[in-house]
Amino acid sequence: MKKFGIGATLFSFLSFFLVASLLPSTALHAQAPFYQGKNIALIIGNQAGGQYDLWARHIANHIGKQIPGNPNVIVQNMPAAGSLVAANYLYNVAKPDGLTIGAVIPGIYTDQLIGRKEVQFDWAKFNWIGTPEQTEWLFITRADSPYKSIEDIRAAPEPPKCGTTGSGSFVHQVPKLLEEVLGMKLTLVSGYTGGPDVDLAIERGEVRCRSISVTAFFGREPYIAWGKKGFVRPLAQTGKKRDPLLEHVPTIYELMDQYKTPEISRRLATVMLASNIFGRPWLTPPGVPAERVRILREAWNRTVKDTEFLAETKKRRWPVAPVAGEELDSLAKQVITQPPEVVQRLKKFLEE
Repeated sequence: MKKFGIGATLFSFLSFFLVASLLPSTALHAQAPFYQGKNIALIIGNQAGGQYDLWARHIANHIGKQIPGNPNVIVQNMPAAGSLVAANYLYNVAKPDGLTIGAVIPGIYTDQLIGRKEVQFDWAKFNWIGTPEQTEWLFITRADSPYKSIEDIRAAPEPPKCGTTGSGSFVHQVPKLLEEVLGMKLTLVSGYTGGPDVDLAIERGEVRCRSISVTAFFGREPYIAWGKKGFVRPLAQTGKKRDPLLEHVPTIYELMDQYKTPEISRRLATVMLASNIFGRPWLTPPGVPAERVRILREAWNRTVKDTEFLAETKKRRWPVAPVAGEELDSLAKQVITQPPEVVQRLKKFLEE
């Protein structure tokens, strides 16, 4: 019995040793991050040089080190149709493996609401990663134009020409919304690829006005130089409160009160301006494994709190007011569900 016990003990020890010797390589294999040695494609649905593009590239330069495995982030611009092409690509073509991320203009959810055939995605089914800021918008004119206020445009015998991009972009939608809720008339000149092209058109005198985000107005060229020269003049802003740097510029809500905007038009404004909360969002195709979505969201959250990232952002004079992916996911489901009367009014508004 004693001899049997020693043999059994020896066999057990050898078995344990054999199993233990295999554990390190097995553990290392199991712990190898999915993103290690891989590239992430970032599809930006905006023209290179625009504020959406600049923000997306800035984040791309920092987020890789926050993702386990430290993948490279490779940027590709896909600006056609105000981010519609990029959103369709993400939804229908990109593999749902967590290796393709999009940065799109959020106003395109209105195209889905009204049933445009070009829309081949469901806004509520994307996986939302986060946005670095909530955006508000300005409506500006050249300072040498005869339009010094919204009232001047309302009373003008000839509507000013405003440059716009795709229908899902707020470069297009803000001027149309001001027409709808404030009773002003504009001649919208569409077809520009992105914001930088509209800027050139303003410089050349092809158009007199456009909408621009508050962040871009204070944080990128040519607006920094234009501000010093007094080349452009803000006439309205979309925030519910006046921005501290724009105390002299009325909000759309103040102007709607002044001009007694009807309730249905106010509801339309609420639906449209909800995209300001989306800001400059990052998202993935539907079907990405939940664990990889979690990894990307956590990396995003660390990035927007990173001291080096924040220091560089401060130098650019960009505000950071992040909204987490979970909140955007909830908002996406809310905005895409609207009563029929609002959808019909929105459809009429966008197709006029």
